[in-house]
Amino acid sequence: MDHQLDEEDVRRLLSHPDGETRAEIAAKIASQHAGLSPDQRRIAEDIFRMMVHDAEVRVREALVRQLKDNPAVPHDVAMALANDVEDVSLPMLQFSEALTDEDLVEIVRSQGPEKQSAVAARSSVSASVADALIDSGNEHAVATLVANDGAELSEGSLDRVVERYGEAESVGRSLIERKALPVSVAERLMTRVSEHLRSSLLSRRDLSPEAVAVVMIQARELAVLGLSGSEAEAAPLVDHLYRVGRLTPSIILRAICMGDMPFFEGALAKLARIRIENGRTLIHDAGKRGFEALFEKAGLPRAFFAAMRAAVDVSTEMEYDGGPHDRERFSRRMIERILTQYGDLGVEFENDDLEYLLAKLNRLPGSIAGA
Repeated sequence: MDHQLDEEDVRRLLSHPDGETRAEIAAKIASQHAGLSPDQRRIAEDIFRMMVHDAEVRVREALVRQLKDNPAVPHDVAMALANDVEDVSLPMLQFSEALTDEDLVEIVRSQGPEKQSAVAARSSVSASVADALIDSGNEHAVATLVANDGAELSEGSLDRVVERYGEAESVGRSLIERKALPVSVAERLMTRVSEHLRSSLLSRRDLSPEAVAVVMIQARELAVLGLSGSEAEAAPLVDHLYRVGRLTPSIILRAICMGDMPFFEGALAKLARIRIENGRTLIHDAGKRGFEALFEKAGLPRAFFAAMRAAVDVSTEMEYDGGPHDRERFSRRMIERILTQYGDLGVEFENDDLEYLLAKLNRLPGSIAGA
């Protein structure tokens, strides 16, 4: 099809200046823009500047259809089209390379949800534009952004997505299906998404059995603080960790220090190869010989005995009070008690375990410490 603007086009434009004619002429001029001489291009660009203000939306739509893929379009023309009504602006926002990151950030901050989503769908989205989209509060745009493999999303940015939008089904699914998902992000996501999406997360091929174990442990810790610390929910995790060789002394110690008695009981029983009921009886034996016998049968290193014995004793002395933040308060007091008395109790933590418990203590809200 001939897209050259000829005398007949000029005659029609002058004699029948209706919207349909102007739209056709706009498309012709825009389509030949890249092949024009410098002088012709300047004339064409002046025509563009007039047409971006045309009262007929279809004229501006015809213009943007041809210019959206043209990186040489004048910046002022690109911006005028990008700030137009959605029928005109969305193709420009999604495809035009004439728009800078600064332009896109400003548009994301000042324009509506449809335009934000168009920016999120671009073939490449820089870190600065991605951060602006995350801050927009637009769930659909963020889901589109996360699903976009061309979006530059750092681990910190993905963490913010999980924090702000993790419970949204669309965003959670986009996160789970993203090609590259750091384990630390998967850990946080594990506790935010639905059970169905959680299964999808754990089935990701790029997560090794060890990484899956880490994710499940993190989820369990948060479950103890806010949802449920039941034996039924602890058992599958104990079984999984045992199968992948991650049911380690450190993990067991950390669990009891977090107040997760069902996990602790299940782990020792699993290692000792006895029924959970028998393990529970031995752990809580008032004479304390039962716990020592179980500890030895489980094959745990002797260096961990004093710490675990002290944690069991502290757990026995403390009780949930049934008030707000019950579990958080219990866990904070448990960790504080262990950390402040471990010297007197003869407990010697490994450095990694000590740092872990200190970090957990810092994450528990300080305002509830004495509540």
